[in-house]
Amino acid sequence: MTAVTFDYTAPTTLNGALRALDTPGRTATLLAGGQSLVPLLTRREVRPDVVVDLNGVSGLAGIEIGPDQVRIGAMTRLREVEQHRELAAALPVLKSAAASVAHPHIRVRSTLGGSLCHAAPAAELPAVAVALGADVVLRSVRGARTVPAARFATGAGTTVRAPDEVLTEVVLPRADGLAYIFSELCTRGSTGYPVAGVCLGLRADDGLIRAARVVAAGCGPAPVRLPGVEAALRGRAVAGPHPGLVAAVVSEATQSPGPGPGPEDQEYRAEAVGVLLTRALAAQADQEGR
Repeated sequence: MTAVTFDYTAPTTLNGALRALDTPGRTATLLAGGQSLVPLLTRREVRPDVVVDLNGVSGLAGIEIGPDQVRIGAMTRLREVEQHRELAAALPVLKSAAASVAHPHIRVRSTLGGSLCHAAPAAELPAVAVALGADVVLRSVRGARTVPAARFATGAGTTVRAPDEVLTEVVLPRADGLAYIFSELCTRGSTGYPVAGVCLGLRADDGLIRAARVVAAGCGPAPVRLPGVEAALRGRAVAGPHPGLVAAVVSEATQSPGPGPGPEDQEYRAEAVGVLLTRALAAQADQEGR
């Protein structure tokens, strides 16, 4: 099968891209890395009137590290996120999450903005963005707006981005005092498709958990934070044991609203998140014990 016929435009400025999207009566689709869009086009799951290629737009890629926050351009490739030394020092969980995406050939083309906009329920970067409290910047000919990553994805493959908007950058705070770990379960080992994942943020003192942030991926239509599990972790020893933790994750993660996995599949994924969370706590305890 091949894609339906569409017009193609490759602007070189952001204003040019925004004008290309401002086409009432015509559907426009943005092309970033193309790792998700091209298969959708060839399977005719998307049928745009025009494809707007962002690869030639200047100023949409790059990593800027400040004392309080990190700004990453939407067209920044995941391979750069993975290999950027200063970013790894500032927000190491971004390096590990990016390195978990498929394999290097995919990461060389895939972009941070494309990953967030594709909004796969179990994807790595959307879950980490939610856990870190990131903001997403959207621009159109009407102006700019900022949306918390926790409210950006509205379902599997859907976001709050309007058809005439471009995601231009992601802003991540770096001073919340938590140490973050990302872990996931994939099909076919580490290079397969993600089934479930968890991003754990932890602040510990004398071996006890003082604060926690837990975001589950794959259990519903979008990444979901688990405040009940976070509350249950506070005051526990990092090293455990953690009786009832998996059950608590399953109970809370399976309450995700909206269409998602079927009940049995959702429970399996939630159990996987619980096991991943237990392993992440053990890894953190081991790291603190060194």
